[in-house]
Amino acid sequence: MIRTDGRPYDRLRKINIIPNYMKYAEGSCLIELGNTRVVCTATLEDSVPPFLKGTQTGWITAEYGMLPRSCQTRIQRGKESGRSYEIQRLIGRSLRAVIDTKLLGERTFWIDCDVIQADGGTRTASITGSFIALVEALDKLKQKKILSQIPIKDFVAAVSVGILNNELILDLTYDEDSQAELDMNVVMTAKGEFVEIQGTAEKRPFNKEKLDKLLILARKGINELIDIQRDILKDILGL
Repeated sequence: MIRTDGRPYDRLRKINIIPNYMKYAEGSCLIELGNTRVVCTATLEDSVPPFLKGTQTGWITAEYGMLPRSCQTRIQRGKESGRSYEIQRLIGRSLRAVIDTKLLGERTFWIDCDVIQADGGTRTASITGSFIALVEALDKLKQKKILSQIPIKDFVAAVSVGILNNELILDLTYDEDSQAELDMNVVMTAKGEFVEIQGTAEKRPFNKEKLDKLLILARKGINELIDIQRDILKDILGL
């Protein structure tokens, strides 16, 4: 199956990541996944939520938003949707899964993901880009000798998979997502461990055989994304 953008069914869109994209943020990148573009930043705050005070443990949380004309129709400013809250909680969970927050001290990292252009996969691009921004920010603390090491336990990235015209496809565009019989977002570490799987059948139920094939396809895409992360972060992490 050849898709509307010419990709084979098992191919990611063209990926471009520009690290250190924002001048003032402790960590940042622009991630471009086809026509989807997201700016990810990491900001340090020397405090933690009340439930962590006195524990010497840090926290990572996220905010996610879309610019008014990031989509085909204008999005009204100042109105957070349930979808946005769901996505920002997913981003936070994904990053906390691979960071040893006990080594952060009582500090919070705010991850901001601003979608400047959307064509499907904004949440998965946000997770993949946010990991890079966070590692950059952690490296700055290490350089200042605030941290003795960069406390990452693994890499993490995310990708979408789905079923369209009875074909399993990787990394859906908006048009593909809107027509898919099934769409799924998968967050996974470099070790192949799952952080989250979000899947919905739109037209008919799916069986375990198709689920297993979709997860294999997702891992293929995530491994490619993590290879890109490794290349960008190799000097910071000594890879």
